[in-house]
Amino acid sequence: MMTSRIKEQKTASNLPARHRAERIWNGGLILSTLLGVLFLVLLLVKIVNDSFGYMVTEYGVSPNAMAVNGVPVWDLPKEDQVLFLQENISPGRFKKLMKENALLDRSQKEIEALIMQEIAEPKVAQTWTLSQSIFQRSEIQTTASQDYPQGELSFKAWLNWDFITSPQSSDPLSAGIRTAIMGSLFLIAVAVLFSLPVGLGAAIYFEEFAVDNWLNRLLKTNINNLAGVPSIIYGILGLAIFVRLWEPVTSGAILSGVDAVSLNGRTILSGGLTLGLLVLPIVIINSQEALRGVPYTIREASYGVGATKWQTVWSHVLPNAIPGIMTGAILAISRAFGETAPLVVIGASTYIVYDPASIFSKFTALPIQIYQWTSRPQDEFRNLAAASILVLLVLLLGMNTLAIYLRNRYRRTY
Repeated sequence: MMTSRIKEQKTASNLPARHRAERIWNGGLILSTLLGVLFLVLLLVKIVNDSFGYMVTEYGVSPNAMAVNGVPVWDLPKEDQVLFLQENISPGRFKKLMKENALLDRSQKEIEALIMQEIAEPKVAQTWTLSQSIFQRSEIQTTASQDYPQGELSFKAWLNWDFITSPQSSDPLSAGIRTAIMGSLFLIAVAVLFSLPVGLGAAIYFEEFAVDNWLNRLLKTNINNLAGVPSIIYGILGLAIFVRLWEPVTSGAILSGVDAVSLNGRTILSGGLTLGLLVLPIVIINSQEALRGVPYTIREASYGVGATKWQTVWSHVLPNAIPGIMTGAILAISRAFGETAPLVVIGASTYIVYDPASIFSKFTALPIQIYQWTSRPQDEFRNLAAASILVLLVLLLGMNTLAIYLRNRYRRTY
C-alpha cells in the first residue's frame, strides 16, 4: 500500500513537467508548420511577382506606322501581309522564312507575329515587377517618359495563352514553352510506361513470391539504397547505357534503317528510360508497402476457397493495394517531372524550336527551359522563367489531382 502511494506521489509530481514538455513540443511542431507554409507562400508570391508587371518596349519601326496605301498592315488579308513582309526584308531572309515556316500555310496571327519580329523589331528596354507596378506606378510612368521617349509603356502578363502555345525563341517577346511542355509530357509517358509495370512486378515478387534468403534480402537493401542516390548518377547511367550502348535502339536506327550516328541517341526514349530508372526504386518501395498493408486474412479467405497464389494476388491482394500503389505513382511522377540534372547529362537540348514527333525525337523539357532562361543576363528572361514555373506547378497539381482521383475511385470500388 505504501509503495503504491509513493508511486502516485511521484507521478503527480512529474505531471507539471510532462505537461510543460508536451506544450513545448506542440509549440515547436506548430511553429515549424507555420514556417514551412510561410516560406512556400513567399516563394509563390515571388514567382507571381516576377510573372506580371510594366514593361517598356522600343521598336525599330513603329507598328502604327506600318501601312499599305494608307491601310494599316494589320487590317490587310493574309496574302497581302505576306507580300508586305517580302517587300520589307531581304530576299535571303524571306526565303529562309518561307523554308522554315511555310508562310502560306500559317495563320494570319502567326504572319502578324513574324511582321512584328522581322520589321517592327521590338526590344524590351526595361521591366518592373508586379509589386513595383502597383505601388510605384507614377514613378514608373515618369521614368519611362524621360528615359525612353520613343518607347511604349504597357502592362505585360508574361504568363498568357500565346506564351503557352508558342515555341522557344531568342526573342523574349515571342518566346514560349509549347515545345518544352510537349517534351516533358513525352518523357513522363515513357518513364511511367517503363517504371510502373516493372516496379509493380518487382514489388509483387518480393512481397508475395520471393523466399527469405540472402540474395533477396540483398536485393531489397540495394533497392532501398537506390532511392537515395543523387539524380545526376542516374543521368551518367543513362548516358552510358541508353545514349551510347543502346544507341541503335534509342535513336530509332533499327526501325528506320538509318545509320545510328546520324540520328544520335539523345532522344525522348533515352530521357524517359533514364527518368524511369530514377523513380523505379520509389515505385517498388511504395508498392511493397501497399501490398504489405493488405490484411493477411484476405489471402487466407482466398486460399480457403481453392484459389491459387497468383489468383489470390491478382483478384484480391492487388485490387486492395491499388490506392497505395497510386500514391507511389504520384510521388514518382512528381519527382520525374521536375528533374533537370539527368536530362542535362544525357544531352537534352537547351534550345529547340520544333515539337517532338515521336519518342525518337530530340527534346527539351520544362525544367531545362527554366534553367536556361534563369542563366540569361536579361531581366525579361527571368520573367519568362517565373511564368514557366507557374505552368510547371499547375501541370504538377493537375497530374497529382488526376492520380488522387483515380486512387480514391479504386478505394471506393474495392
